[in-house]
Amino acid sequence: MHGLTRADHRVLIIDDHVLFAESLELALSLEGYDVRRLELPEEGGSMATLRSLALRANPRTVILDLDLGRFGDGVNLISPLAHAHVNVVVVTASQELGRWGECMRLGARKVLTKSGALQQALSTVRRLHQGLPVTTREELESLLDAWSHQSRVDDDIRRRLDRLTPRERQVLEALIEGRTVRAISQDSVVSEATVRTQVKSILNKLEVSSQLAAVGMANQIGWRLGV
Repeated sequence: MHGLTRADHRVLIIDDHVLFAESLELALSLEGYDVRRLELPEEGGSMATLRSLALRANPRTVILDLDLGRFGDGVNLISPLAHAHVNVVVVTASQELGRWGECMRLGARKVLTKSGALQQALSTVRRLHQGLPVTTREELESLLDAWSHQSRVDDDIRRRLDRLTPRERQVLEALIEGRTVRAISQDSVVSEATVRTQVKSILNKLEVSSQLAAVGMANQIGWRLGV
């Protein structure tokens, strides 16, 4: 790390929130880093496209937003970048520590909350440039514990969802879409009583007491019919 100037330290920003990305680009440029933003394709492209473009840019540090809009979850970029010996600094609006832990498990060096991330990102890049640690052992262990706990919770939810019959899965999907029991019965050409019985069975199998809780449980792990 000795002898490496800030101008030699390339920072790549992968974020579809233009204002934040531009602010960060300007701040890092003023400090002398070789900084650029990854231009996200306006049409077409995929997460694989972003991965290829990011690696081709040959950055030393990547500042990565997890919410990449139509491209999906930025968490999918962490491992390939980390394996290429890139410092990955995640910025996210998510407050879920389990999600932060997942990022660290995949090789991120630091996770920052989007609010106030500008100054924290600058400080983190400075420390990475100097070869200094950016996460304490206690912080890392705490986040990995949170990820482990969340994984167990999510696995339990999947186990409950696996109990549903194909028909119950269709009904749950309809509830997620905000459809009422009456609408579901009309669409399926069955009585409302039949749909209510199916909903009751769903609640029993998911071990929840309301349709809202059932929908929330499915959304927590991103469950959708056929996925």
